[in-house]
Amino acid sequence: MRRSRGCLVAGSAALVMLFLLSAGQEAGSASDSQSRTLRASQGRPAHVKALKSYSRPTTRHAASPEGILLQDLKSGRILYENHADQPMAPASLTKIMSAIVILEEGNLEDQVTVSRRAAAAHKIKLHLKAGQLVPLRGLLQAMLIRSANDACLAAVEHVAGDEESFVAKMNAKASALGLTRTHFQNACGFDMPDHYSTAADLAALTTYAMGKETFAAIVREPAAVIQTADQRKRFIARTTNRLLGAMEGVVGVKTGYTREAGRCLIAVVTREDKELLLVLLNAHQRWGRAQELIELGLQSFEERSGAPSEEATGATATGSSHGERLSPPLDPGVELHGDIPAGEENHHGSSFVIQPGEGG
Repeated sequence: MRRSRGCLVAGSAALVMLFLLSAGQEAGSASDSQSRTLRASQGRPAHVKALKSYSRPTTRHAASPEGILLQDLKSGRILYENHADQPMAPASLTKIMSAIVILEEGNLEDQVTVSRRAAAAHKIKLHLKAGQLVPLRGLLQAMLIRSANDACLAAVEHVAGDEESFVAKMNAKASALGLTRTHFQNACGFDMPDHYSTAADLAALTTYAMGKETFAAIVREPAAVIQTADQRKRFIARTTNRLLGAMEGVVGVKTGYTREAGRCLIAVVTREDKELLLVLLNAHQRWGRAQELIELGLQSFEERSGAPSEEATGATATGSSHGERLSPPLDPGVELHGDIPAGEENHHGSSFVIQPGEGG
């Protein structure tokens, strides 16, 4: 009897333990499930990744300043500037410095073997294949006219052995030219934390580059045909500069675009005895803005030759060596220099035929 009662008690205790163990497992499972659900709801890797991608829209550039410098190349006089000394991402305007180093340290008659790294370059490309043999001159044409990154990388690797060594040459040249607010981290213009320049530095760089006959001849071409050394493959590089052929007197120079930099442009215009240089960084309306500023700059030549009075123009002296500033300026916070006719400062080019669009 005692043995039966003891067995019963032991059996009951075992059942209780089994029940508690089962309940604990279920609770633990529920807790783990809840924890996993919580982690999933907090993490949502795919969803969060999409949100991060969307959280950096290009529209943020509309609230960022434009870097602008408009210069009379003959006198060096600044006609118009806005945040011209503020370091900003230069995008493919970087390739102007790359071209200078290639011209000064490379032999354009060299045949260049395209590396796998160069062939795999991102964004705008000539679509070169690894192992192809291409003249260095053709690569220079492709990187300046088409802004082709594969051609750019192939060229810089050939000249310096690797991109890192080439970038060191770029920075040394920037220092030699006195570009104190310019620093490069890559040769083609990709966004990087320490890759920047200013509108003023880029204006000085472009003036130097345009003094090189080969550079000046290439950037004014609307297209170029590049052939491999064996003549089996032909590439056509068409310009990304919409001003070429659309606006009288435009002779270059370079476009640029990245998410960080926004839309950029450097243009040189020659009409009769007038020469203008325009640099635009993070341009809110690149093509219309460029044509507007160029036309206003050209008008300033005519106004100076007519010697308008202050009463006629509404100009007030600023004490700046650049010249006179008109009020009101084109945009709030923009310094406007020179004799641009009063009443035209806020004209934003409703009659312009060049439409904004994608470009290098």
